[in-house]
Amino acid sequence: MEKSAGVVLFRNKKNKEYLVLKYHLNTNYWGLVKGHIEPGEKEEETILRETEEETQLKEIKIIPGFSEKTNYFYKRDGKISYKEVIWYLGEVLDQEDGKVSPEHEELKWVAYEEALKLLKYKKDREVLIKANKVIS
Repeated sequence: MEKSAGVVLFRNKKNKEYLVLKYHLNTNYWGLVKGHIEPGEKEEETILRETEEETQLKEIKIIPGFSEKTNYFYKRDGKISYKEVIWYLGEVLDQEDGKVSPEHEELKWVAYEEALKLLKYKKDREVLIKANKVIS
């Protein structure tokens, strides 16, 4: 089993916006920040590290009380693997928009409705819906 941690990132500028990332592997795949939990690393440490690696954003306030778990099977190199993702909610306090990493093609800040349309996977959309209810 592979274990990852992810985060729904939002900010309040003029309106509430969510951060979404476009992945290289599939041009239609927009997702959220997430990554593999390294040995000895806590989930919260993973999301802060992954956020910085994937977006160069460093000032993240984790919102207490939000934690969701998703899981799925995926195929890589002909093998089927099981992945579990623990999701958190984080407010971005950085003033800049962030910079896209080599892992991704594009980084966007979008309104809730657009984020729902862009996110490819139903489980990601469900996490976003739950996160949005917490901060609305």
